Amino acid sequence: MKFFEEWHLLGWYERFEKIVCIILSLMVALVILCALYKLGFHLFHLLVTHGVDPLDHKAFKAIFGMIMILLIALEFKHSIVKVIEKDQGIVQVKTVLLIAILAISRKMIILDTKAMSPLTIFALAAVLLSLGAVYWLMRERDDRILGIKES
Repeated sequence: MKFFEEWHLLGWYERFEKIVCIILSLMVALVILCALYKLGFHLFHLLVTHGVDPLDHKAFKAIFGMIMILLIALEFKHSIVKVIEKDQGIVQVKTVLLIAILAISRKMIILDTKAMSPLTIFALAAVLLSLGAVYWLMRERDDRILGIKES
């Protein structure tokens, strides 16, 4: 594994970062496993025991919201693992933007439009568009740096 082969080349702070990332990755993995277990148990309980219709609007939003939380956690863990496996700094702005976009998208999907003010909905939409624009600009910049051209 590349990680162990290059361990002796790392400085003390880089080693510290890698150790912290390994511990964080294990903790996030534990949280994801617990959440997956709870999601499975909750879904079984909702669908089988209570006979909730998954096509019911409220039930669908609740189920989809729980699944999206797991996807966001997986993306978060993936960003930590990338730091462990590659020679990257601890903060990857594009990954943080992607996680924020996922989180706000989840909020928009499960949003109860009757319970929220139009101004709050507009603010969430504006933040989502802004994050998307920043992500797109950063990707365009990276593509230019790497010399990737559109076909």
